[in-house]
Amino acid sequence: MLIGLEKCYRMIPFNTGGHWLLLAINPIREIVYYLDSLGNDWTTYPDMKVLIDTVLQAFRAQRDIQTSRRGANSITWIKVACPQQRNQIDCGYFMLRFMRDTLALGRLKIPTDYFDEFKCAFYTKDQVDEIKEEWCQFMIKLNVCS
Repeated sequence: MLIGLEKCYRMIPFNTGGHWLLLAINPIREIVYYLDSLGNDWTTYPDMKVLIDTVLQAFRAQRDIQTSRRGANSITWIKVACPQQRNQIDCGYFMLRFMRDTLALGRLKIPTDYFDEFKCAFYTKDQVDEIKEEWCQFMIKLNVCS
């Protein structure tokens, strides 16, 4: 599922097989912002990087964007210093919170040191519970459970 941000970013929730993280991609500028609540580098998940790089190269080809050989590998990956989880189970909620915070601000650029408005080393239990409640309310409004 792709969600647009200011017409240039695509937010991609990504599951590595047991861990959720968020990718915010600007396909025009070929920049991938990587938000991981475990603090891992994107090289921890080489299959993810290959997949996203391939998608961006296909996007480039579809738009018939010419690049030099050197430019063919010009996709920039930026690790964003974001709040970290203190357990092994809240990654999905952190990913949702990252997405919500980013969309709420509507910025054209994602800072590598996260957003000042939401900067913290860890989300509190209350902040995690807040996104859980928002998600539950959203699902209830969709009438998914009936």
